[in-house]
Order: sequence, then C-alpha cells, then structure tokens
Amino acid sequence: MNAAPDSIRIAGIVRESIVDGRGLRFVVFGQGCPHRCPGCHNPQTHDFEGGRWVPIRQIAQEIRKNPLLQGVTFSGGEPFCQISAFAELARQVRALPGRLDLTVYSGYTYEQLLALPGASELLALCDYLVDGPFLLAERDLSLRFRGSRNQRYLDLNRSRLAGRPVPVPEQPPLSPRSYARGASLTGIQAHRS
Repeated sequence: MNAAPDSIRIAGIVRESIVDGRGLRFVVFGQGCPHRCPGCHNPQTHDFEGGRWVPIRQIAQEIRKNPLLQGVTFSGGEPFCQISAFAELARQVRALPGRLDLTVYSGYTYEQLLALPGASELLALCDYLVDGPFLLAERDLSLRFRGSRNQRYLDLNRSRLAGRPVPVPEQPPLSPRSYARGASLTGIQAHRS
C-alpha cells in the first residue's frame, strides 16, 4: 500500500467564500488542469508546473482555525489530477471536530470520473460535485455555484444511494447584478499563505 502524500500543489486558497458551495467555505484551488476551457475563470491554474507545494497538514490546520465554516471546496485547476493528495486532505478534513461538508469541482463529468482510475477514492469522501467543463457558449451568471448551463451540481450521497447522478434541488436563480462568481485567482494572490 502506498503512503498518503504529505503535500499538494495549489494555485491558492480562499479562507472564506460564499460562492463556491453552500455556506461559508474554505476553498483550495489545485494547480494543473488538462481541460483548458476557453473563458475559464481561473486560467492561472492550468500550468501543471505552476503554483506551489503546501503540506496537507498545514491546510487542514488552517481549516480547523475557523469555527464558522460550513464546508471545504476543492476547485482548480482539476482536483482529479491530484487524486491522492486531495483524498488525503479530505480525510484530514473529515477527522476535524464538527461536520464540514466537502464539495469538489471537476471539468470531467460524473460519468467520466466513475471510469477514471482512482477517482472513486476522492468521490467517496465528498458530499457534492460540480461536474463538466465550463462552456463559454453556455455561460450563465444566474446559476448557483456553476458557470455554464451544462455543468451539474450533484448530491454525491444521494447519487451513491440511487446509483445515478442526483442533482441538488434548484433554488430560484439570482440576477447577474446580485451575484458575482467571487474573486478570480488574481484576487486570491492577496490571500495566499
């Protein structure tokens, strides 16, 4: 059996976000993405040699410091390009006091992830998945936690029970004026550890 990784390559961290999943969230932006979606919100995350290595334990300790958090979000880049590292971080988050939910973003669809070697390890630890590539032609600022209409916001716990993708029930859409997708990684640079 392989030892758990002790570091993860990240592009940045946002310690308090309300736009990357339900409630107040700690967001880890993984570095490296094969999708390179035109119009991507975080193009700085594409380069697999960019970003920086951070000890996973250090990130978990930062998460533990904020008792107001409802959850943790793994974004990118593509978290499923660092499956073992994000799975280890997820395990450490699960071991923290309280119950933080875990959301993961992926440019792969749920169905593609089920066929991706090792992906089930990370999926099994997460509660929610926003899946599919960002498609500029389907961009929609009124969607919660998604950038384009093709992307799905899935309840992974219910999906596992049903044996099929189960979307999180839709809430009334927000107007583009009242909702901005949060800081891009350009804005995240000020929040880097």
